[in-house]
Amino acid sequence: MTNLKSKSVAVVTGSNTGIGKETALSLASSGITTVLACRNLAKAAVAADDIRSRSGSDDVHVVELDLSDLGSVRTSADSILERWNRIDVLVNNAGGVWSSRELTAQGFEQTFGVNHLGPFVFTHYLLDRLKQSGPSRIVNLASVGHHFANRGMHWSDLNAERKYVAMHAYAQSKLANILFTRGLAKRLDASVVTANCCHPGPVRSGFGMDGDLGGLMGLGNKIIRPFEISSKAGAKTSIYLATSAEVEGSTGGYYARSKVGRMSKSAQSDENVEKLWTISEQLVADAGFAVT
Repeated sequence: MTNLKSKSVAVVTGSNTGIGKETALSLASSGITTVLACRNLAKAAVAADDIRSRSGSDDVHVVELDLSDLGSVRTSADSILERWNRIDVLVNNAGGVWSSRELTAQGFEQTFGVNHLGPFVFTHYLLDRLKQSGPSRIVNLASVGHHFANRGMHWSDLNAERKYVAMHAYAQSKLANILFTRGLAKRLDASVVTANCCHPGPVRSGFGMDGDLGGLMGLGNKIIRPFEISSKAGAKTSIYLATSAEVEGSTGGYYARSKVGRMSKSAQSDENVEKLWTISEQLVADAGFAVT
């Protein structure tokens, strides 16, 4: 059962493949205006055509979004705000993991920049429109992998300048997704905008298959693929949080298999929520992309 109507508008990042595409397909199939916000426009155009064909809806659109460049994030948000007068759902689905340390356009460590700072800025730029369209929803893709950030956020080395370990960077970024979600929930009226996050499960998608992972990590990612679930199964919790009447008014939660999941102690810390929020605001402001 859904609380969305055909006039509703949903934005799904990273929706040219995998979980994001299945999420967008489900939303489009419900008659919702669906916006695919993707880095690769060619792949997004192919995905949009497929979604139109499979959903029976022509109301599927593409906007360029490169989360590794906050300039692109701002341009993408501006384009969405210009083209649509409402946003009922924002699904921050896009993300990645890199074997070696790389930098975003603004000089942030890539995993932290793409998985956290990009969505942090993108969400802020769209937030007033989400409020105006309320009741609306924000869904952030986190991961059970946040539990592997066993020392929490590396506050003194968020940019991994002293040491970079790919899976540690990924786990920290997924912890950041939960802390960001909880920070949004604390700042928003749940009757107007809710914010929840989820673990999709071990999904067989394009994640880590576009050259982001090499060496043993890349090999391991390929080996476990036969044991992973389909993208359609992995998208279920995202779709549930985006559309189900069962979670109407519920906010600040972490879900797995469409049920409340278990957060790590670091993810439950209100102090961590506020510290990450303050640091994130400062980092993006120093880069020329203030969100306050």
